[in-house]
Amino acid sequence: MSQFIEALVSRARSTDRGLTTGVPAAPRRRTWGEVHEEANRAAAALVEAGVRKGDSLAVLAADPAPIAAAVQASWLAGGSVTMLHQPTPRTDLAVWAEDTLKVLGMIGARRVLLGAPFDALADTLRQHGIEFLLIEELRSHPAPLVEPVETGEDDVALLQLTSGSTSDPKAVRISHGGLWANIQAMVTTAKIDVDRDVLVSWLPLFHDMGMVGFFTVPMTLGAELVKASPAEFVGRPLMWLELISKYRGTVTAAPNFGYAVAGRRLSTLDDGAIDLSTLRFALNGAEPIDPASVRGFTDAAARFGLRPECMVSAYGMAEATLGVSFAPLDTGLKVDVVDAEALADKHIAVPAEDGVKSREFPLLGPPLPGLEVQAVSEDGRVLGEREVGELRIRGDAVTDGYLTMDGPLATKDSEGWLNTGDEGYLVNGQVVVCGRRKDVIIMGGRNIYPTDVERAAGAVEGVRAGNAVAVRLDAGDRRERFAVAVESKHAGDAAAESAMSKEIAARVMDAVGVRPAAVVVLPPATLPKTPSGKLRRTEARKFIPS
Repeated sequence: MSQFIEALVSRARSTDRGLTTGVPAAPRRRTWGEVHEEANRAAAALVEAGVRKGDSLAVLAADPAPIAAAVQASWLAGGSVTMLHQPTPRTDLAVWAEDTLKVLGMIGARRVLLGAPFDALADTLRQHGIEFLLIEELRSHPAPLVEPVETGEDDVALLQLTSGSTSDPKAVRISHGGLWANIQAMVTTAKIDVDRDVLVSWLPLFHDMGMVGFFTVPMTLGAELVKASPAEFVGRPLMWLELISKYRGTVTAAPNFGYAVAGRRLSTLDDGAIDLSTLRFALNGAEPIDPASVRGFTDAAARFGLRPECMVSAYGMAEATLGVSFAPLDTGLKVDVVDAEALADKHIAVPAEDGVKSREFPLLGPPLPGLEVQAVSEDGRVLGEREVGELRIRGDAVTDGYLTMDGPLATKDSEGWLNTGDEGYLVNGQVVVCGRRKDVIIMGGRNIYPTDVERAAGAVEGVRAGNAVAVRLDAGDRRERFAVAVESKHAGDAAAESAMSKEIAARVMDAVGVRPAAVVVLPPATLPKTPSGKLRRTEARKFIPS
């Protein structure tokens, strides 16, 4: 039996810690033992239905409680799990079904485990020939599975869909051994006390940070988890902080935009309305970290007892199961301030002297135990400290391959290294990420990072938080250029758009030394995003006039 399954089963049988769902309106708590009992019954139903070791099972549901039973049942029955991207009220179901068929074919899924409210899609699935089993019926199977199906460290536990284009899906293959290695590394580094810590999360379960870090980890180790839905957070961001206060949360996580949005809402609360003093570990990851946003959140939350030292900047990716590096605990946000010109022109991160234009990057900590990180040049030469190149990783938690529409694709070289596609460097043993290599805008030999452009544009009044995107334009026979697209409620007001465009161009020019070729102001909810909420820079090009 894999160490991961052994730990999950053992802890479920010995702990009184549990999972609270339905928050904030209708909370219901189940112990992990109760979840395991439901999962055992569902696993027996899966085996009876013909599921065999190595089968791929896809899960589509919203409530974390039945999801927990379905996911755990899949593992107990010897299968692997894929969390399908969920349709929203604005989703074209015909397009969603077509994309889902592609995903199911790619991962070789035999069935979809279907739960509310998506059981309403049963007819849609039938029309497209997609087999499904209802999670509620699985959970009510009369007899539990006697023993889990035997699994080994190399067997696949998760097929994690990447946040790339749904028209060209790709799944990261995560083994039992890789999952267990990353769980141990993250828990050790974060100093998780499974008998004391309370995890609070609203993160989507089809994203690796939500599925692995704030679902699989507490379920496997039997830590207390309070789980809200992403829709609850989007509808009322302060709900997240209210749950931390109510349940005395000690551990949480969000992408940078989550802290930015919640931080701005805190000004509406009276002193003493919530208590954030119990929070000791607030991970910030999954997207570029904006130091200004972090400081805005910690400053606003200080009057509610938040210690700024609890903020933990992190680097992670599905290809490493989840975590690659965590900043040291109890140090808060730490940044590396570097000379902007040396970074752009010479690709080295020289500490900035007073009076020169500078950039600041969050220090993301040393690699987690069992992982190695290097920066390499385009010809594969290992770079020294503060030399900027492509980051690569190696270790037990790193995937050995993807599943793609064209078949399996290996990810590692002969020495076990995986190229991340991220530009960055190392300093004093800590990882620093500058941006995605494919998104870097190169003008006159200078590297311009989209995040710098987007932060400058996002600082302009009227731009919706987290909804500014820098778009690299095809150079053709001209010098490479870039444009900026933003969302604003002022879209359609010609005078307001003109004023915003001028201000955005000026801010960007000041930040990166280059003026955008165009600035486009769009209505809210226009910019294309991945299912986990990340902006799709490439697809945003369609909004830029030629």
